[in-house]
Amino acid sequence: MNLTRTRERGDFYCPTCGATQSYRLRARRPFLTLYLIPTVPIGAPELFVQCDHCRSSWDETVLQMDRAAHELVQEEKFRDEAIRSAVLMTLVDDVISEPEIESLLSLSAVLFDRPIDREELGRLCSIARQAGIQVNNYVLTVSKRWTMQQRLLALQGMFLAATAAEEEDGLSKKKLATLRSMRDLLELTDQEFETAIDDALNYNIA
Repeated sequence: MNLTRTRERGDFYCPTCGATQSYRLRARRPFLTLYLIPTVPIGAPELFVQCDHCRSSWDETVLQMDRAAHELVQEEKFRDEAIRSAVLMTLVDDVISEPEIESLLSLSAVLFDRPIDREELGRLCSIARQAGIQVNNYVLTVSKRWTMQQRLLALQGMFLAATAAEEEDGLSKKKLATLRSMRDLLELTDQEFETAIDDALNYNIA
């Protein structure tokens, strides 16, 4: 049986709420029970922080970080996720061409300010293929915590990656359909979607 006790209370910046909230520092510890009565502790207590507002649980180190630090961590996480989304977009057709590789390397540095090299790009492609990760499923999962500005930026990255190696008759049907699906996955209006695509055409990704 696990017994949980509150050790202290206070205020902290909750990453889930995006605001300062009250918290409880709690200790969870397993006990050996005798006739359903906890008698002997059989492990060290596990400390965690619980937000009183959203009930999210965090490692106690969350108390050492302020709002600026949290936002920086979230921004860095977004950049990684946006690059992965662009990589997955190029893999929709199961192949990745040299122009697409060059485009992804440029996108990571210019658009997302998070340069990657060919070795890292190769690892991302390998992991995606081995795990069978689909861009739609990935974006649906990670975009829930993106801001509107981040959603638009990620869309632009995916568009530029998808159009890096246009075929003679334009985008493949699979890539075109996948790009169109991003409007609903990212919860964008038609105008927001079209404006983001138009603005992407002005980027100098070389």
